[in-house]
Amino acid sequence: MDPTAVVGGDAHREHDPMPVVAGDAHREHDPPYEVNYGEVVRPVYERVERGELLRAGLAAAGHPVVEPALHGMEPILAVHEPALVEFLQGAWAAWRAAGGPPVLIPDSFAIPRLARGGGRDLGGGVGRPGRYCFDTATPLVAGSFTAAVGAADAALTAVDLVAGGAGAAYALCRPPGHHAGPGYYGGFCLLNNAAIAARALGRLGRVAIVDVDFHHGNGTQDVFWEDAEVLYVSLHGDPAGHYPHFTGAADEAGGGPGRGTTRNLPLPDGTGDDQYLETLQEAIELVAGFGPATLVVSLGFDTFAGDPLGAFQVTTEGFRRIGAALAGAGRPTVVVQEGGYALDALGANAVAFLAGFQGS
Repeated sequence: MDPTAVVGGDAHREHDPMPVVAGDAHREHDPPYEVNYGEVVRPVYERVERGELLRAGLAAAGHPVVEPALHGMEPILAVHEPALVEFLQGAWAAWRAAGGPPVLIPDSFAIPRLARGGGRDLGGGVGRPGRYCFDTATPLVAGSFTAAVGAADAALTAVDLVAGGAGAAYALCRPPGHHAGPGYYGGFCLLNNAAIAARALGRLGRVAIVDVDFHHGNGTQDVFWEDAEVLYVSLHGDPAGHYPHFTGAADEAGGGPGRGTTRNLPLPDGTGDDQYLETLQEAIELVAGFGPATLVVSLGFDTFAGDPLGAFQVTTEGFRRIGAALAGAGRPTVVVQEGGYALDALGANAVAFLAGFQGS
């Protein structure tokens, strides 16, 4: 399908509701809502329901819906190592063939002190996932790779719309992506949709990424750590107390040619609308100083006051203000969905953000 041929109108009319790129592939990533870890039962928050609620809320608010176009593996491999992509593509089938249970969750990890085998080929063994995944929070099921590619296609279709003249487009990506790095996955994320979008937008000039998810986007930071042409700015909970814990400190600023193009702005627990907006303005000033041609927003709603995985107090009205502030950056923008797990508020928060971005 032509990505500019949106349901309900022409995506390029300046005052129309922002187009929403959303498909059905995300439904293939449907892990059980609880996973048993021996004696412990842990809830799984990254659910099919998230994508359905976001789409329904935005469609009901009048946003035209665009079916993602297929883009193939090339833009994914421009961000991710082939070994990771190959692993994700065949991981679940290999896991089951090796006698693993229906849900793939690694139980041991290749930290440097253990990974004496270096690049040893573990074949389809049950130990192999721990070379690519960094946590036990990211289950894989039969359709997970299909869903991950669908999420990347949603982000890339939003890029197509913006490159074609739309002022902004929203990609309803599920699973999310900002914790997935060049050669690893985790944090509910399989492929890094925001990084894939940013790399594709690079043909238009410099790109800035502003990450407003509650959790630090360690994967996005890693992808662009040495890239002088991509600015990554993240507002997030203090990593001393919040996932992913080991990245996101204020002194992490990039390396090599990319020194200074990573900026982390951690915030304390309890941060509400006003404090968040003050810090976001600092991020927008960094964007202005960088002078990008385009902007990518990694949009998380887990900063919401009622989110089970966050510790901020941002309100639905706060999301409207956040959208308006990011629009003030004055750049063609691709909005990529990341986290947000307060299911009852997801649709309202998404509608508020997009309305604020469009000044309505």
